[in-house]
Order: sequence, then C-alpha cells, then structure tokens
Amino acid sequence: MREYPKPPFPSQPQSVPGSQRKMEPYPDCGEQSYVGHGRLDGKIALITGADSGIGRAVAIAYAREGADVAIAYLDEHEDAQETARWVEAAGRQCLLLPGDLAHKEHCYDLVDKTVAQFGRIDILVNNAAFQMAHENFEDISDDEWVMTFNVNITAIFRICQRALSSMPKGGSIINTSSVNADDPSAKLLPYATTKGAIANFTAGLAQQLADKGIRVNSVAPGPIWTPLIPATMPDEAVKNFGAAYPMGRPGQPVEVAPIYVLLGSDEASYISGSLYAVTGGKPIL
Repeated sequence: MREYPKPPFPSQPQSVPGSQRKMEPYPDCGEQSYVGHGRLDGKIALITGADSGIGRAVAIAYAREGADVAIAYLDEHEDAQETARWVEAAGRQCLLLPGDLAHKEHCYDLVDKTVAQFGRIDILVNNAAFQMAHENFEDISDDEWVMTFNVNITAIFRICQRALSSMPKGGSIINTSSVNADDPSAKLLPYATTKGAIANFTAGLAQQLADKGIRVNSVAPGPIWTPLIPATMPDEAVKNFGAAYPMGRPGQPVEVAPIYVLLGSDEASYISGSLYAVTGGKPIL
C-alpha cells in the first residue's frame, strides 16, 4: 500500500482558483500510477473542473480506460494543458474548454463544442466547484452566495439539461457532492449548502432519467488535497488539512478517481441515484 503525505503541511497561500503547480506536496492525480483496463473503451466524457485535482485525476483515469475527454475549466491554462498532455499521452483525444460556469451561455457552449467535436457525450462529470471559508455568517456577501450557487449547482442543472439530447442510452451523469452534504462545515456554509443540493438533485434526476436509460450518481469526497484548499482556506486549516479524519490525512485525487471510473462504466448498469463516500474512514448517512 502506498504511503501518502500527512499533515502538517507548509504555508502556501494562493489566490482563487488556485494552481496545482504551486502546491506542496504536489497532489497525486495518478500520473505515474493509474493503470487502465479498457473499461471505458470508445466513450466520450465531458468533465468540468478537470484542469487539476479530482477532475484531472478523473481525466487521466478515463483516458487510460479508453475514453476521449473534453476538459472544462475556468482560466488555469497551464494546469489544463498539463492535464491534456496526460490524456493525449494515453493515446486519447482531448478538447480544452475554458470559461466561467457561472454564465448560462458558457454552460451551453461547452456541451455544444463537445458534441461538435466528438458527436455525443457518454459520460458527464460535473465536478467544478467554488468555495470560501468564513468565520462569521455576516461576512458572507450576497454576491459570493449567488456565485457559489451559480457555479456549484445551477451550472449542473444547465449542463445536464443541455447535454441530455446528446447522451445515448447507457449514458452516465456523475456529480461531485461532498461529505459536507451530510456533515456541513459551518465555515463553508455556502459551499456546504450547494453540496447538499447536489446530492438531492442527483437523487431526483436519477428517477427522472431512468426511463431514458441514463444513470445519475454522485460522489461525496472528504478532504482531498487539491488547489481549492490553499486558495480558499486560512493557513492553519491548510496546515492541518485532513488531520481530524480517521486516516489522519487528506485523500489524494488519484484515490477518488476509481469510483468515477466505475460509475462511468457499463459495469455500473444498475447503479443510479446513489451517493458514494470517499472520506478516509468518516461515515456518512
């Protein structure tokens, strides 16, 4: 079993949305370790937030499992190009789609461009998210609250609705929720609220789309070492990130990717409407 880094971690403040290139220790997205087995041969995947972190790990895993990948991201161009390099090294095509998911037209545009390039979408992974930490409820601005909802949940609604006509029977939608859906952090109130909404949206949409042969599931990661952490949390929280969880450390993005592979594959043909925890030993209900 591989040993992964444990806190304490060094101070490393970043501006939002953060860059994986600047993180210490560098997150493991499976660049050197993930081995594919053809479980997604010939599939087309659209992944939001795939420039770094969980999204990058999923993109690398999908490519090595045989899928072509469209990568949606905000403006972290160097990180996104690094992800694309790994996808293409696996012999798969990669489409880069920069832009802000808070804008409705961009949500539609990234779906349309993916379909124009690849003809369809077999797997849709809604993974992009925004968060900020606040000690006091009064410090949350109205603009931040609205933006968090626009990026984290409204964009998922828009992208799913736009993609539906281009998803064949057997398609899979996978939404990234969080342990915060079950155990909300008071300091991450807007983010935690959207993650609960994602879990509910997923469970309801799975029932709506069952007769179309499209499965919908969500993944609830615990503390995962991604650029969002140093970019949105205070130094002390970054230093001890993941220490309070049973495994005593944060998870690495590569440790989350396998559940996305399963849920995107035909092996999960009877799995829909479920929430899967990847939390380092912390149970969720």
